[in-house]
Amino acid sequence: MDEREFDIFYAASYHRVIGQIYAMLGNHDEAQECVQEAFARAWAHRGKLERTDQAEAWVRTTAYRLAISRWRRMKVAHRPSDRALGPARESAAPSETHVALVSALRELPEPQRQAVVLHHIADLSVLDVAREAGVPEGTIKARLSRGRAALAALLGAEDSAQPKETSDPCVI
Repeated sequence: MDEREFDIFYAASYHRVIGQIYAMLGNHDEAQECVQEAFARAWAHRGKLERTDQAEAWVRTTAYRLAISRWRRMKVAHRPSDRALGPARESAAPSETHVALVSALRELPEPQRQAVVLHHIADLSVLDVAREAGVPEGTIKARLSRGRAALAALLGAEDSAQPKETSDPCVI
């Protein structure tokens, strides 16, 4: 993979991978840092990536593993992350729906969250999610089913807290 091909690959998948990693982590800054590091590693391994048709999956998996490693190091060291030393960044405020979805995703167990994000946000097939997670397809199907049910309950609970107005007198 030469420099031009890598630039095309980077431009085509950078924002999509950040969105997917953000959905798994729930922290946009952390997702950006991990994805940037993953692409730097991808550049160093571009010969290997050239021989596979799963380059984006390689970057996504690398970014996710980097995030897990960072989390473990921070937990063990009990210290703030390095990005706390940098200048504060301003970004657009997320919508209420976005906040509710990210909050609900955080409530899911990590394997269910990973399956839901890869299948529904990254738009991977069940087979591709199973390959990336290293588990059988049936396990992914079960995680997706349980994850969707848990999300429905979590997101439905928020909706039920607000009364719904309707013109139908039979609907409460």
